[in-house]
Amino acid sequence: MSVAIRTSQNVFVEYEPASIGDRILAAMTDYLVIFGWALFVLGIPASLKITPGTFYTALLLLPALFYDLLLEWLLNGRSVGKIAMGIRVVMLDGSQPGLGAYLLRWLLRMIESVVFMGGIVPIITVAVNGKGQRLGDIAAGTTVVKVKPAISLDDVLIQPLPENYTVQFPDIRVLTDRDMGIVRQSLYQGDEGILMRTADKIKEVTGVQSSLSNRAFLETVVSDYQFITTQ
Repeated sequence: MSVAIRTSQNVFVEYEPASIGDRILAAMTDYLVIFGWALFVLGIPASLKITPGTFYTALLLLPALFYDLLLEWLLNGRSVGKIAMGIRVVMLDGSQPGLGAYLLRWLLRMIESVVFMGGIVPIITVAVNGKGQRLGDIAAGTTVVKVKPAISLDDVLIQPLPENYTVQFPDIRVLTDRDMGIVRQSLYQGDEGILMRTADKIKEVTGVQSSLSNRAFLETVVSDYQFITTQ
């Protein structure tokens, strides 16, 4: 199963939703972080042989209460647990999640926690939802996906070009580095459907016509752009 997300360039990129196991392990990791914080904070007055007051209570409860909201907002859709499991929160419409989306996820997390029906609600929701969403995700228009490894030069098919290289599609000058990032990601993923949609979009934007296969066309676009922008 995959989730197709439309980027701002109107190109669909497919992601693999985080599995229930990934999300449970990420949550357990986060609980361990919060538990470690609690032990640290409680250990301070104990070591000083003083009675914890309002300050220590706030120091203990507030970070634990707002942990998910703050970390997902500050770390681009990730918490410590999500980083450990290689997953992150994304918007289904391809935009960048904002504070409002993270806030909705956080508010609904309260009724999805283990203290409410043993935490079975989000497990059932994610299992039956075709996009790997819990209630908070459905409300916020988000989902949690697996983060793909960084794309290397070999992955994006950038290879040294011969000195006598001839540009086949000069009209691709209108493309941007961001556009080329999408092209390279499409080539890296290798899915024929994604290659076709990306190739069609590039042709639409540039006005280029080609009888090459989708992969060959996009590889040529990458090489042409590399040659044009390095001269």
